[in-house]
Amino acid sequence: MARYTGPKSRIARKFGEGIFGADKVLSKKNYPPGQHGNSRKKKTSEYGIQLREKQKAKYTYGVLEKQFRNLFEKAESAKGITGEILLQLLEGRLDNVVFRLGIAPTRSAARQLVSHRHITVDGKVVNIPSYAVKPSQIIGVRERSKSLEIIANSLAGFNHSKYAWLEWDTTSKLGKLLHVPDRADIPENIKEQLIVELYSK
Repeated sequence: MARYTGPKSRIARKFGEGIFGADKVLSKKNYPPGQHGNSRKKKTSEYGIQLREKQKAKYTYGVLEKQFRNLFEKAESAKGITGEILLQLLEGRLDNVVFRLGIAPTRSAARQLVSHRHITVDGKVVNIPSYAVKPSQIIGVRERSKSLEIIANSLAGFNHSKYAWLEWDTTSKLGKLLHVPDRADIPENIKEQLIVELYSK
């Protein structure tokens, strides 16, 4: 399946924030990429602002357009605030949960660990990054994968009390999704209401 594999700093500069994590380039070039990136900006239309927010969410969580649209439709049909439910569905993806638990340093690394069969859910290997993790499910590292350098380095010194909706056992290398996170607990700088407005047109 196609994924964005180009320069991540370019995308971070486009949105003016480190959506893939800390980025040194942003401190040096805090303006959009391209020949005219540092020149006077044109006023962005309402549609442009909404589209930009959707693109930011897609890049942040590493989701393609069709997947994103399916998640939005699922959120729209559920009871509650559509934008908030959309973010909760994105947060519940297995690759994101692996990243939030500190097993991988980035979401793309988490996606790779899942795809390469290093991650288990309730004791069974799951290799689908988009797998929807449910509350009380146990996320673990496959026994033979616990010594992998990328996992060991990522877990070393990681603050596992960072996210209130997740629990981690350092000894067994097992994590649990305690509950669906509230919007206030999700740290991503995404204006989800703009995405709802875009799809509602």
